[in-house]
Amino acid sequence: MPLPRPLAPTGRVAVVAPASAPLDPADAHAGLSVLRERGLRVETADPAGGPAAYLAGTDDARVAALNAALARDDLDALVCVRGGYGVLRILDRVDYAAARAHPKLVVGYSDVTALHLALWKEAGLPGVSGPMVASDWGVGLDAETEADFWRVVGGDAGYDVRGPGGEALTPLAPGEAEGVLLGGNLALVTALLGTPFLPDLTGAILFVEDVGEAPYRIDGMLARLRLAGVLGRLGGLVFGMFTGADVAPGRPTFSVDEVLAHYAPSVGGPVASGLVYGHVPRKSTLPVGVRARLTCGAEARLHVLDPVAA
Repeated sequence: MPLPRPLAPTGRVAVVAPASAPLDPADAHAGLSVLRERGLRVETADPAGGPAAYLAGTDDARVAALNAALARDDLDALVCVRGGYGVLRILDRVDYAAARAHPKLVVGYSDVTALHLALWKEAGLPGVSGPMVASDWGVGLDAETEADFWRVVGGDAGYDVRGPGGEALTPLAPGEAEGVLLGGNLALVTALLGTPFLPDLTGAILFVEDVGEAPYRIDGMLARLRLAGVLGRLGGLVFGMFTGADVAPGRPTFSVDEVLAHYAPSVGGPVASGLVYGHVPRKSTLPVGVRARLTCGAEARLHVLDPVAA
């Protein structure tokens, strides 16, 4: 299918809420203001009826608003207001035919991981794992994080992924692999196991991060991916940030780094850690569904080969 159009600072975007509502509405208003100040023509596609408990709206309302936005030709991108929870509830009702017929960038991370992977699996639509309206734009992006976002949505390619401060990756297992770059939140990747919406990850370069998960929980999710045969089929694996993984003092635990190192040999290809990506203020924006190359030797490099938009 054709690639989505690049998103320029003068593009037209709709803000969608397929998961949870903003924790603080003021952050959403601030984020909308920042995007408009950058020159974007921004409109909101709020679910009818308003929030429902921990959801931005009922399943019917959220999927209706999302599908209506996916079907439009006059939008360059959909930017999610935040993650939270809720995308899993509507994946079987997303209009993938509309997404395929009217390709556009979908921007978000965290719970939006499930939508990115499903859109790639069902429609061949690549996406952008990047800053969201309330969670990021509304609380402030540093200049380097914002510049990286515009580079990716603008259709850049042929570059090494480095952190906003130039942070390099750390090699955990040697090798070189080229494949489709897929991933996002580890809990959501794991949650898609056994569903029709997890892409075939054979040969893929998978990137993962998470927040608020203790080391034993991260261990358990990686164990599930190993037991399901996913880790062994990967071309390569890149670990991002695992924030909020603290364990109460005095409790026996492995460190997160020890857990990640334990599963690196299960991949059988290059594995790296230290990707500045996840639930942190400063982070890299990553394309989802484009070819990339991961090389791990004395150093580790993740090189994006193809653009996410053209």
